[in-house]
Amino acid sequence: MTKARVTVLGCGNSTGVPAIGNYWGTCDPLEPKNNRTRCSIALQSAATTLIVDTGPDFSAQLTRARISHIDGVLYTHMHSDHVGGIDELRVIRFRNKTLVPIYADQATMDDLKSRFPYLFDGGKSTLYPPILDPHILKATHFGAPHHFGDISYVPFAQDHGSCTSVGYRFGDFGYSVDILDLDDAAVNVLKGVHTWIVDAAAYNQSDNSVHANLETIFRLNQRIGAAQVFITSLTLSMDYQTLVSELPQGYAPAYDGLGFDVNLG
Repeated sequence: MTKARVTVLGCGNSTGVPAIGNYWGTCDPLEPKNNRTRCSIALQSAATTLIVDTGPDFSAQLTRARISHIDGVLYTHMHSDHVGGIDELRVIRFRNKTLVPIYADQATMDDLKSRFPYLFDGGKSTLYPPILDPHILKATHFGAPHHFGDISYVPFAQDHGSCTSVGYRFGDFGYSVDILDLDDAAVNVLKGVHTWIVDAAAYNQSDNSVHANLETIFRLNQRIGAAQVFITSLTLSMDYQTLVSELPQGYAPAYDGLGFDVNLG
């Protein structure tokens, strides 16, 4: 059975914690696990390192996690807190001496090409060659198993309110950011995972139009059945120790640097 190590590179929402100006909201600045960079994870098997999302903190995240080699990147959607560090893949391209494969749905890839054309086409000098090898995740790919190196994954569509994001199942582990809710197709892909990392940025709000609240996560997991749920996209109003005291058994806040092993099948 193939195993992989999951590392949470970042679990913060779009502002991070603290936000600009050293603003901590209701989060205790003396609690190290309240220090959150933007959402990203790494999966490392014996042969493959796969990243999900390259946010604005990507360079510092890789340095902190001592990750110097990347084989490919999966993207969830085009929002800047999930793609803003894409330029850092230049270092990986030159280190690997080959283009970096990236995977995204059509809308996200189109957005990336319009914002970062030089990463796809190169610049006007040999010092700026193309960096990325793009691959489209089509609607027909959703719900079906795919392989990148020795890591298997199943992509699925997620409702993010303002757009569609892509979630991923890796063996007995599921990753869902950013979401407002999940439809039956997404739930069916996730059913039976042991560990699920999921966006709960709406926390206890009932009127958030783009992120799930805890009530939604509890409802969805009644069907998914994950034994361990880590909530992510944590905001300035979500203090780590407060969440620990509030969440029921089997639920916990994620934190930057959290790591665990998963079975890929």
